[in-house]
Amino acid sequence: MDLEPFSEHTETRWVLAPRGKMRVPGVIYATEDLIRDMDDKVLEQLSNVATLPGIVRAAYAMPDAHWGYGFPIGGVAAFDPEAGGVVSAGGVGFDISCGVRTLLTGLTREDILAVQEPLAEALFAHVPAGLGSTGHITLNEAEMDAMLEGGAQWAVERGWGRPEDLERIEERGRMAGADPAQVSARARERQRKEMGTLGSGNHYLEVQHVTAVYREDIARAYGLAVGNAVVSIHCGSRGLGHQIGTEFLKKMVQAAARYGIDLPDRELACAPIDSPVGRQYLGAMRAAINCALANRQIITHLVREAFAGVLPEADLRLLYDVSHNTRKEEEHEVDGVKKRLFVHRKGATRAFGPGHPLIPEDLRPFGQPVIIGGTMGTASYILAGSETGERLAFSSACHGAGRAMSRRQATRTWHGRDIVEELRRRGIIVKSPSLRGVAEEAPGAYKDVSAVVEAADAAGLAHKVARLEPLITIKG
Repeated sequence: MDLEPFSEHTETRWVLAPRGKMRVPGVIYATEDLIRDMDDKVLEQLSNVATLPGIVRAAYAMPDAHWGYGFPIGGVAAFDPEAGGVVSAGGVGFDISCGVRTLLTGLTREDILAVQEPLAEALFAHVPAGLGSTGHITLNEAEMDAMLEGGAQWAVERGWGRPEDLERIEERGRMAGADPAQVSARARERQRKEMGTLGSGNHYLEVQHVTAVYREDIARAYGLAVGNAVVSIHCGSRGLGHQIGTEFLKKMVQAAARYGIDLPDRELACAPIDSPVGRQYLGAMRAAINCALANRQIITHLVREAFAGVLPEADLRLLYDVSHNTRKEEEHEVDGVKKRLFVHRKGATRAFGPGHPLIPEDLRPFGQPVIIGGTMGTASYILAGSETGERLAFSSACHGAGRAMSRRQATRTWHGRDIVEELRRRGIIVKSPSLRGVAEEAPGAYKDVSAVVEAADAAGLAHKVARLEPLITIKG
């Protein structure tokens, strides 16, 4: 992407002044090299988001930003309902509440290596993965409603997990304001047999080990040290979330016209927050968040079962669960005044700084854990929300590496079997039902996650705490 339209405020903060119909500036947090590697659509989409009614401060893009549907992936924007603010399905994305949770194990890298193959087989057998994968749970209508209303709390009440898990999940495992009545019959049908499944695409289950610690005090509070083994789970709301996104994008195109909203791009379809369509979407979207939280909770239970059969001494305690495709109602300071805002984070992670009341009490002095997933065969990172993140981008950070090429391009460049063998030579076992899916998610198809994390840290969005590298990867 050409840097010419931007002014460099710091080495990691680049500002696009309002032009045309933009109501606010566009801001990218990234190094010069990362921005040059971004596709030109990021500039176009960032500019378009800045034209939406009620937007506050700026339209932001994180260091891993790339082209998305309507909003860039890695996009953050907050809207004020008192100033005509809107809600946009494209600003959340199709995989609503896709996110990552990381579990501590109480084990070491050596413990895992001693049983690496049987543990990989057990995890692959226990956790369904792949396109259209289904699990052993089938929800009737009453249980579907209860799940959409209760999220991870519903899952724990039915024996999938521990009550203490809820303390380490955003919203304590249940997103308030969900309205199951706004979730269509088609969305429900798509999800009926998909609870407790990874799905496909960039979703994964990984056993990882800590290879570096950058902030000893925070790492100690999080329970992380070099050599520790952890488990990370990356997935979302599966078919239900995708169906909700698809349906409401169509409704919002019509709503935007009714309310006189001038859309620079049809993909930015939106509706006023307080309109009937806006309220209906928020109810359905919150239900999808609960679906994703319940899904990751059930997978956590299945992971614990798999470990119990191979490494019964493992103590799989939840470090944190954070989503990166959401729209949350939050209080933020704007021009010295606290305001109720609706913050869209699409491919971006909430990253509250130290002292925030929504962080678990024992972690509150250190900032919220921020989990940055890599792709198969590359590093992942644990960060902590910073003191400066609130004023920089409404307490938001990146969510991963960001794709560098399309999935079609990746399958033309790599063969899945070759990647599996190459990673095995590096000591990483990959299990997947689809070799094509492995090729689509080849390490080379993504940006350098370490460069993305360094930029987020340098910008002050979040503090780098620990680096994780995979030992076992279960891919969809």
